[in-house]
Amino acid sequence: MSDKYNDAIAASSVVTDDAAVKAAVEKIVKDNFDACNTTEVHKFLLNTVDLTTLNSTDSPSSVAQFVERVNAFDEEHPELPNVAAICTYPNFAPVVRTVLDVSKVDVCCVTGNFPSSQTFIEVKVAETALAVDAGADEIDIVLNLGNFFDGDYEEVCDEMIEQKQACRDARMKVILETGALKTAENIKKASVLALYSGADFLKTSTGKGYPGASLEAAYVMCQCIREYFEKTGTMVGFKASGGVRTTDEAVQYYCIVKEVLGEKWLTNEYFRIGASSLANNLLTSIMGEETKCF
Repeated sequence: MSDKYNDAIAASSVVTDDAAVKAAVEKIVKDNFDACNTTEVHKFLLNTVDLTTLNSTDSPSSVAQFVERVNAFDEEHPELPNVAAICTYPNFAPVVRTVLDVSKVDVCCVTGNFPSSQTFIEVKVAETALAVDAGADEIDIVLNLGNFFDGDYEEVCDEMIEQKQACRDARMKVILETGALKTAENIKKASVLALYSGADFLKTSTGKGYPGASLEAAYVMCQCIREYFEKTGTMVGFKASGGVRTTDEAVQYYCIVKEVLGEKWLTNEYFRIGASSLANNLLTSIMGEETKCF
């Protein structure tokens, strides 16, 4: 039976043949990596990092110390761009907001019962609203994989729409958990559903429990974002997260975004990488010697 969710998916012409996607990714990286692997790109990539701490052992004092590193970096390296955001669990939003002195760094929180997205929608909405009230500029939620695999796209979208409303002026990144989706076909379906539910960003992974970001997933997601922009005129961002650690890996994602989405997306308003260790590795590449600030 036809419905608006399946109709939107069917209307997408994004390629979902896994072999074709893999070949396209390999060509993009081969053709662009050397030209993109420069100090200027490394500096740009540092400015796309959502510096992340999502540990069971996080505490107000440990998160405050984490934020102070970002403050200190701004003072120690005024010639370099800082990270884009600090990402924590929602209960630490007041800590980050209070301690953070750098105006251009956003406060980001994972909500909606991250990473499983398994709880009552009322709890997800409340958690999102509380995080925004506590000072979050950005909210990262997880697409409901259980309902997705059941084919209940209406419920999947209704949950995202409700959480988007709870975000108010904060931007909502939807984590697709591409390591669980596995195929290009599933990644396309999830991307389309998230885009038409008001996502401000598509994000690959939670980094918890499933394989993290892959270049193939990024390629499909960016193709969906480009198609959505061509149809609606709305720019939606892309965030790679989960296992992006080295400078070379970050440059490869840069190549995908540059080639598929173009120069307009090469700003931290529309391109992010969620990571904990990547920032220091990028800094080491920039400085030419091992450097640890974060």
